[in-house]
Amino acid sequence: MLKRFFLLCSGVDSDIVNSCSNGEQNKYAGIGATVFFTAVMAFIAGSYALYTVFDNLYTAIFFGLIWGFLIFNLDRFIVSTIKKRDSFLDEFIQASPRIVLAIIIAIVISKPLEIKIFEKEINTVLLKEKNELAIANKNQVTNYFKGDVTKNQAEIDSLKSSIAKKEKEVSALYNSYITEAEGSAGTKKMGKGPIYKEKRAAHDLAAKQLDSLKISNAKIIADKETRAKTLQTDLDKKVTEGQPIIDSFDGLMARINALGKLPWMPSFFIMLLFLAIETSPIFAKLLSPKGEYDLKQEDQEMGIKSVLSQNRYQSELQKKTDAEIYDKVYADIRDDKEIYNYKKKGAIELLKLQADGFVDKQKKSM
Repeated sequence: MLKRFFLLCSGVDSDIVNSCSNGEQNKYAGIGATVFFTAVMAFIAGSYALYTVFDNLYTAIFFGLIWGFLIFNLDRFIVSTIKKRDSFLDEFIQASPRIVLAIIIAIVISKPLEIKIFEKEINTVLLKEKNELAIANKNQVTNYFKGDVTKNQAEIDSLKSSIAKKEKEVSALYNSYITEAEGSAGTKKMGKGPIYKEKRAAHDLAAKQLDSLKISNAKIIADKETRAKTLQTDLDKKVTEGQPIIDSFDGLMARINALGKLPWMPSFFIMLLFLAIETSPIFAKLLSPKGEYDLKQEDQEMGIKSVLSQNRYQSELQKKTDAEIYDKVYADIRDDKEIYNYKKKGAIELLKLQADGFVDKQKKSM
């Protein structure tokens, strides 16, 4: 039962192969098994690749089955259409397009499995890339808000600086009238004289101006600090909004690119393994000598060609004979006086009708 299934997978003619020896049947059963298991590997690889795309198990399995059947049909077609010839070069030229197709199929099948085999290493590469993307995203968003944040902070610093400058002025006026009262500076006269009162009045005025400035600037600074918090909140929100996109950066293309950043040798040998599996049925047929199945298939094809050639010859001969017969028939008819007189009579009647019609048209136009 299993042997018949693998023979079916190899694409051989069941009537011919059943009449062959057991060894010949085993050879094609082996080729069919290779075709079948390649399709199984294609199903697994395709399902995994599509799972990374759709993130749904049932959808991935459904399309993976379609992919597996497609590869199975292609491999079966490739193997079944390679026929043994008398020259190896002719066989190789015949098989070369199929070998190219087999190489493409092997690469396509191996890539998703390589991604699964090196999944941990790929995840490490993706984590590094995600961190770099997160930093780049944060820097980009920060640069976007940088102008507003810098301007707002500069205005806050300017307001605080004006208060500090006024405080410094008030402090200087305070020291001035105190030292005047002590007699250690100014007029050098101790006591609260006119100069003292003048300096004290200047200090009190500056102190009132400072209090007024603090009150007015405090409200503005509070608004600016609130805006600074709003800008920071917006910045953090922008960074947070971009994070899910960065976290989902692990699709099929990202994993293929990450695989390309790993050492190429292990991946290359896995691809070679699948290439060997995929092309082995083709090279098995190319390298093996003509077997019993090939001879019987060739004999059957020769019989069909013989029948077709004979039918074509008979058809051409019949057409040639019919042409000669009809040539002779029409030659005899041409010499027949009765037919000649009949046709002459009809032609004369036709000419008379045409002449009468012409005269009628001329009369109407006059």
